Amino acid sequence: MSQTATLTSEQRDTARRAVIASSVGNALEWFDIIVYASFAVVVSKLFFPDAGGVTALLFTFGAFATSYLIRPVGALVLGSYSDRRGRKSALTLTIAIMTVGTGIMALAPTAAMIGPAAGLVILASRLLQGFSAGGEFGTATTFLVENAPQRKAYYASWQVATQGAAMFLASLFGFGLNVFLSPDQLSSWGWRVPFFFGLLVGPVGLYIRLRMSETPEFETAEKVKSPILRTLGDHPARVLSAAAAVGLASISVYLILYMPTFAVTNLGLPRYAGFLGGIISGLVSLFGVPQVGKLADRVGPLRIMLVTAVVALVLALPLFTLLVANPSVLVLTLVQVALGIQMAFYFGPLPALLTNMYPTAIRTTGLSISYNLGVTLFGGFAPIVLTWLISRSGSLLSPSYYFMAVAVVSIIGLLVIRSRRYAEHQGPVATTTP
Repeated sequence: MSQTATLTSEQRDTARRAVIASSVGNALEWFDIIVYASFAVVVSKLFFPDAGGVTALLFTFGAFATSYLIRPVGALVLGSYSDRRGRKSALTLTIAIMTVGTGIMALAPTAAMIGPAAGLVILASRLLQGFSAGGEFGTATTFLVENAPQRKAYYASWQVATQGAAMFLASLFGFGLNVFLSPDQLSSWGWRVPFFFGLLVGPVGLYIRLRMSETPEFETAEKVKSPILRTLGDHPARVLSAAAAVGLASISVYLILYMPTFAVTNLGLPRYAGFLGGIISGLVSLFGVPQVGKLADRVGPLRIMLVTAVVALVLALPLFTLLVANPSVLVLTLVQVALGIQMAFYFGPLPALLTNMYPTAIRTTGLSISYNLGVTLFGGFAPIVLTWLISRSGSLLSPSYYFMAVAVVSIIGLLVIRSRRYAEHQGPVATTTP
């Protein structure tokens, strides 16, 4: 008898509702992040006009990166809250904070309206988004896995698939707005449209999450007084190796998001160029990642991720060499799609790998800290690092070198996880110190 056949209709319905409840907030988070990164050139001119050129971009991406500095704080606070008070309560809180951050961005007055203070408004929006995002991935992934009696890698992979949906929608907005609006229209009001769209999603997600029940695993699990101390005190090696493994997943996403800026600023391509690849990469993730999740349930997440990481390391430089030598919309799109496929195979199994590494009592805390540490170090600072590297070195191949360096770090992290068997189901052994 198949696994699916042994599930009751109630279990299947619960798992499906968990996918919807967790996916809405995750999609909103990533939609906001992707839109901000995609419209970086416009935002830099509107909110940091006195800086100009590369410096304005650095300020824009600096605000983007600063939001990632607070993500580990959000991971500690919201992850611990989830392990103490419940997954449902934490999910409701994260999407409420996230919606406020998106609203501030949609309504933000520009520098022409209030002067330099406009940059502070942007920073406030990014900090709220960063804090809520710090707890979103860990709590939503835990909620998914603990509501899935079987096929846990498949259900967990929907966290990544919904990021693909967000990438698709954000890139579609970027393409449409850049093609059908004039530069003046885009600067005056067009860039706000996707943020207002994101603002509409928040209340829907909040309503859905308020109607969900707590996970059975959390209700029956033993609670610990301080999940943070238990995680950092008993499992530091797990946290560090997991954060290293997150690196390649994070840089893969942010490199794709950086492409619209790279295309306009460095390759002289049309404003819409970088969004075509984002649209296709988003669709690849949305439909491909769940299939990778099914594969991970059969062969294990770690095996798929190790193979993909090695392939990514080998292909990074040839892909960018091809793009720099042949700067065209077609080649840029093909490179982004290749990155999207690699991202699907590496990022898809990652949620299942991370949730396997921690016991229920500290699962959200451990997952949140590991994930956000990796994202902050290797993804959140990627746009500003890539802009700075190109500016300093003058080499348009710089993004590939940074990508390769992160890939090496992730391969080392995966090898440590495999050698110490951190991600294996071993019952009580999973709660012991490393």
